[in-house]
Amino acid sequence: MFSQTNSDTRIGLYVAIPFVLFMGLFLIYPTVAIVGSALSPGESDFSLIGLGNALSGSYRQGFLNSTALAATTALIGGVLGLTLATIMRSLDRPRWLHSTLDSWSAVASQLGGVPLAFAFIAAIGTQGLLTKLFGQLGIDINDFGISPTGFWGLVVVYLYFQIPLMFLVSLPALNGLRKTWREAAALMGASPTRYWLRVGIPILAPAALGGMLLLFVNSFAAYATAYVLDPGGALVPLQIRFLLQGNVISGEEDLGYAIVTWVIALLLASLFLLTYLQRRTLRWTRS
Repeated sequence: MFSQTNSDTRIGLYVAIPFVLFMGLFLIYPTVAIVGSALSPGESDFSLIGLGNALSGSYRQGFLNSTALAATTALIGGVLGLTLATIMRSLDRPRWLHSTLDSWSAVASQLGGVPLAFAFIAAIGTQGLLTKLFGQLGIDINDFGISPTGFWGLVVVYLYFQIPLMFLVSLPALNGLRKTWREAAALMGASPTRYWLRVGIPILAPAALGGMLLLFVNSFAAYATAYVLDPGGALVPLQIRFLLQGNVISGEEDLGYAIVTWVIALLLASLFLLTYLQRRTLRWTRS
């Protein structure tokens, strides 16, 4: 019995070695190197000056812009994605609609970068299809701030992959809401509204917040789509690219590493919070 357990443990350790080596080489080592460069600019002594400069001037505005964009798309995409998932869960027919929407969401949630950017340029750009269509109706969508290079234009583009991602994230939590809970609430005289306020929403809240947090991180770190639409935009991923290409003044060569360090800190904080929310969700889905 014990020999079999020890053998399984050794096999598990052997299998884990390639994964640990991969994580160390492509994740841990680069992270340590970046943080080290940020805390020791120019191979000098330990200093927090670089981290302070990364949150000042135009770079602080980049963090504010990226945070506003990520929060807006996370909130709108989270609400729409959760609503769509709730509606689809309540529909039994047509059955083909479920599989079709699942497939589309799986593809759309990963469809970003250059193809998505050019698709929206063709749709809402200066000579875009929708721009021309609304123009014939006497409506200029630029009057509403919707253009590929504007804030709300970026929001519209990001929602294309944010909504299906939230849809996929919400489905397991919604499937965890058992019909017996609704039936028990109805037998006790609770209305549907009271059921959602006292049972459904409290149970779904950790999953919904975790999904929105995932959307926030996903939007904050998006690079290729924003670069194609607005290469000179004041967003953190674009500023990092600009700095790491050597477009800096003397004494700020390691400023890009400092900005990346702040981004890593933000992602780690989001990861810990997301893990906590997932544990709260699993308490109900496994019960």
